[in-house]
Amino acid sequence: MIDTHCHLADPAYEPDRSEVLRRAWEAGVEHVVVIGESPDASDRALALAGAEPRLSTTAGVHPHDARTWSPQVAAWLRERLHHPRVVAAGEIGLDYHYDHSPRDLQRAAFEQQLALAGDAGRPAVIHAREADDDVAAVLGAQPQVTAILHSFSGGPALLRAGLVLRHYVSFSGMVTFKNWRLDRAVLETPLDRLLLETDAPYLAPVPHRGKRNEPAFVRQVAEQVALVRGLPVDELIAATGANAARVFGLKASMSS
Repeated sequence: MIDTHCHLADPAYEPDRSEVLRRAWEAGVEHVVVIGESPDASDRALALAGAEPRLSTTAGVHPHDARTWSPQVAAWLRERLHHPRVVAAGEIGLDYHYDHSPRDLQRAAFEQQLALAGDAGRPAVIHAREADDDVAAVLGAQPQVTAILHSFSGGPALLRAGLVLRHYVSFSGMVTFKNWRLDRAVLETPLDRLLLETDAPYLAPVPHRGKRNEPAFVRQVAEQVALVRGLPVDELIAATGANAARVFGLKASMSS
């Protein structure tokens, strides 16, 4: 099992991060991609990965913080994307639900970060909330970058736009929620483009909903996705693990 999206550097884990990781390894998690959604978070994530070979990191600026995007931050990201333990740009994208940053600034930061990912030969972890059409348009304009549609909860148009470009689709603990209505997306995603994640500390799956999420709980995501697809859970885990290793180049990063 590989948790492809976890905010392990979040302060929520300060009291017991080592115990969180111990539980993950004991649950059968083999690798965790730690998300760096800002320069500060990216630095903390990279420090964690430096001490634990079963961790890799991303680097980027979340759409909530797009107003902080600048030439200096762009230079930082350009350099960081060439670090061997940084396996993707992200979490980047568009969020029209909260609009913490103006939409024009979100789009500009998204487009520029996607271009930097392409220059570095890295995939990009995409946040899309109530912005399906614009996310699809930006991805369509830069088809050279492989995208991971993180914690997918969008509509069919975004899903199909992503799959046409052979992007990856990642599902989180939301698949276990009573109000989840997107099993069709789980079924329509080709098995070789399917990923699992926790988005921890957020979106804890049933039966942990309402508690702090953690990488060990990716097992519940795997079990539910396997159930929806009618596959043995071990087969689903093997396929999604191979997908994660492929898109993030994890074997190369783990040997660095």
